[in-house]
Amino acid sequence: MSTEGYDSSKSGFDNAKESAKNIQQDFNQTLNNQENKKVLAGIMGILFGSFGIHKFILGYNQEGIIQLIISVLSCGTLGIIGFIEGIIYLTKSDEEFYYTYQVNKKGWF
Repeated sequence: MSTEGYDSSKSGFDNAKESAKNIQQDFNQTLNNQENKKVLAGIMGILFGSFGIHKFILGYNQEGIIQLIISVLSCGTLGIIGFIEGIIYLTKSDEEFYYTYQVNKKGWF
């Protein structure tokens, strides 16, 4: 059994605590980056929802194209969907937004 890289001065519990701390720091950094996407996507959804720009910002290219086509075919009346989504984005907490739209990749509402 190789003990290369093993630090016997640290217990397994200390290693776990350090790993958890690193994960939390990475999550907080990612969450701060996603907050910017949340606000930008929310505002774009409210202002330009019928064009699907908010979908493209979140990386949902297929949904963005569908939103654009639906809006064109309905002469803009179904652009209200983007407006509603923009409001939903802005009313979600940062963590809820991150898990719903970035981790779980929920494309609609």
